[in-house]
Amino acid sequence: MHFPPEALLHLSAGLIGLVSGVAALFTRKGSHVHRLAGRLFLAAMLTTAGTGVYMGFARGQIGNAIAGIMTLYLLITGLAAVLRSEGKTGHIEFAAFLFAGSAAVAAFYFAIQAVQSGHAMLGGIPYFVFASIIALAAILDFSVVVRGGIFGKQRIARHLWRMHLGFAAAVGSFFPGQLHRLMPDLLKVKPFIVLFAPPFAVLGPMFFWLAIVLFTNWFNNAARGPLWTVQGRDSPAGAGGATPG
Repeated sequence: MHFPPEALLHLSAGLIGLVSGVAALFTRKGSHVHRLAGRLFLAAMLTTAGTGVYMGFARGQIGNAIAGIMTLYLLITGLAAVLRSEGKTGHIEFAAFLFAGSAAVAAFYFAIQAVQSGHAMLGGIPYFVFASIIALAAILDFSVVVRGGIFGKQRIARHLWRMHLGFAAAVGSFFPGQLHRLMPDLLKVKPFIVLFAPPFAVLGPMFFWLAIVLFTNWFNNAARGPLWTVQGRDSPAGAGGATPG
């Protein structure tokens, strides 16, 4: 099977993202391995989503292009949450709100159109679920802009759920997306739910860590500075879970 260069880059980065994402999920938060896996995951997922957007538009697969754009949005805003100190905002947060707000309006419009045409599902999931997630992201972006930043546990929670959803999107593009395309007979030997289990399995750790961050004393409120830096310095003590993962 022949793959063009951009497809090979997309698949290679996706596989690296899957492996590093799993490592970031299941290693101790704040450890050297977790931070390294998180940085590798971020680079791989940005590459995967970026090439996905390019190939989607180039091949007329608008749905894939939109999925890639939304993944980029989640990853960039999730990263921005921990790159900034508490109570800081900038052009990224305002642009994120404008983007997510516009995307939510468009998503609900297309969801209504899909229901009327009898195609209310995308990959077995109702379109309104995706539209609601985008709307929630827009509301939270608006809250960050209005409050002039985000503080404490909410900042870590913002990072966690956006990075996890970005990872779930990547897993979902392979299970069953690419896997089914490469092996079209797979559904004949594997139950439908098995192919969809991996992306939903990512959501379990997401809710677990959100509960830990928001409802326990795990987060150290003394950590007020940037929790992850481009230079690769260690996170402040007690804030280990804030690195990309």
